[in-house]
Amino acid sequence: MSTPYAEVVEGDTLFVSEPNPAWFGNPKNLKQHAHWTNSNWLKSRFHFSFAEYHDQNRSRFGVLRVMNDDLVQPDRGFGTHPHANMEICTYVVSGELTHQDSMGTEETLQRGAIQFMTAGTGVRHSETNKNTQLPLRFIQMWIVPREVSLPPCYGSNQGNFGARHNQLHHVVADVANETTQAPVKINQDANIFVSEIDAEFSVSFDLGPSRQAYLLCIEGSVVVDPLLFPKVLKQHSAAKLFGPSVMNFRAGSDGAHILLVEMLQDAP
Repeated sequence: MSTPYAEVVEGDTLFVSEPNPAWFGNPKNLKQHAHWTNSNWLKSRFHFSFAEYHDQNRSRFGVLRVMNDDLVQPDRGFGTHPHANMEICTYVVSGELTHQDSMGTEETLQRGAIQFMTAGTGVRHSETNKNTQLPLRFIQMWIVPREVSLPPCYGSNQGNFGARHNQLHHVVADVANETTQAPVKINQDANIFVSEIDAEFSVSFDLGPSRQAYLLCIEGSVVVDPLLFPKVLKQHSAAKLFGPSVMNFRAGSDGAHILLVEMLQDAP
């Protein structure tokens, strides 16, 4: 049996990308704007190799291939672009995310919402912040599917604060798992949980044998105790968790907003 442990990924070690606005169909950055919180239209923190960032030591975590923490300024976004053979899940942290795709879907999602897209044989979509005053922040995850060439599919859930307040809300599960009522189902043995935790309050997660999880501190701070010794995560930091262990997550004095992606452990 494997030994439970946790490995911290400090937020200040993440690669930060601020691409040219023209690459995604945006006009030039504004020199002055009362509602912009960053000088570039996009500030993206990459947890794994992506786009111009290549690091063989951070290429993936199990079936989690991509986790990008994106901050998009008002009236900017990702123009229409293609995807294929990937399960794409997006969690909205703040602001308004407008999604439009080649399957005819168009909707706007706000804080706490989760969306998914089975890219399968191919789909085109755009992700934009149409709000002219509020920045948009979202966490986008790409999960490798169990099989390729699936029919494209899209779905979402608006989220429920009560369901994630001081408890882990199971928002994404395997489509083959008939025992859970998670609102979003994907084509892989992977699960996503979210929680907004009050200051000094704790929630726990039973990470089973041969399972692993990637924990992101979205906002605030959280102490992770895998029964061995505690790890402190601040905003943007993450932790690689390995079971079996009951993992306790205790929010700091400023509370915590966390996201957990759980999956089968990599083969040794």
